[in-house]
Amino acid sequence: MAKVLQALLRSIASLARPGLWRYLLAPAGAALLLWLGLAAFGLGELVAWLRDSPPMRLLSDWGLHGLATFMAYLGAWMLVFLMAYLTTAALAALFVLPWLLAQVAARDYPELAALGRDSFAAAAWNSGVATLVFVLGWLASLPFWLVPGLGLILPLLLLAWFNRKTFAFDSLAAHATEAESAEIRRVHAVPLFMLGLVLALLAHVPLLGLLVPALSALAYIHYGLEALRQLRGGALVSVTQDEIRERHT
Repeated sequence: MAKVLQALLRSIASLARPGLWRYLLAPAGAALLLWLGLAAFGLGELVAWLRDSPPMRLLSDWGLHGLATFMAYLGAWMLVFLMAYLTTAALAALFVLPWLLAQVAARDYPELAALGRDSFAAAAWNSGVATLVFVLGWLASLPFWLVPGLGLILPLLLLAWFNRKTFAFDSLAAHATEAESAEIRRVHAVPLFMLGLVLALLAHVPLLGLLVPALSALAYIHYGLEALRQLRGGALVSVTQDEIRERHT
């Protein structure tokens, strides 16, 4: 957790830089306006669909029609804000993260050479797959919401996975080689997920939630670049030790 806390604290420190806040607010505002506009036209149909789907349909079958309707409306608005979050995350990954990466890398990690390939197509594919899997997982989890506690735990775990899948890859794409990126995501799999979980918790804070995707991009940039710095530093130490052994043989 120390590495997770370090990445979060560095992200908070980065927020003091001039001009950065507009990159947090712009994707959140655009996504919120888009989905609130769509909800104005399609909310009724979405509520009807949710009411006829499990677990709300089971509640209706048990005679709890009022509770089923309430949960359908609650689920519909949760889905609207969820889609706004996912849209914000996609915009942050595709457009905000590259700018943040350039700023943070130049100022905080200037010694790291950019040995990767920053591909817009690869980033778009990664975000698209993460969004699709998350939405399917969220819909599949609906029947389990009847089990006390799972309605809170499952969405958090799904969102933690989504954050890790979306931002861990993109934050390393420009600087790490494919081998380095794969090694970092393997060795740091648990901390990267825990970072996503902390950010998933923050995403449920009113008003702050839609700023979390851009903050997630910043946090994963700090975590990824620090991990890459340590990986390359370890490699240099290993090379040096090998040279010393060769000189003594």
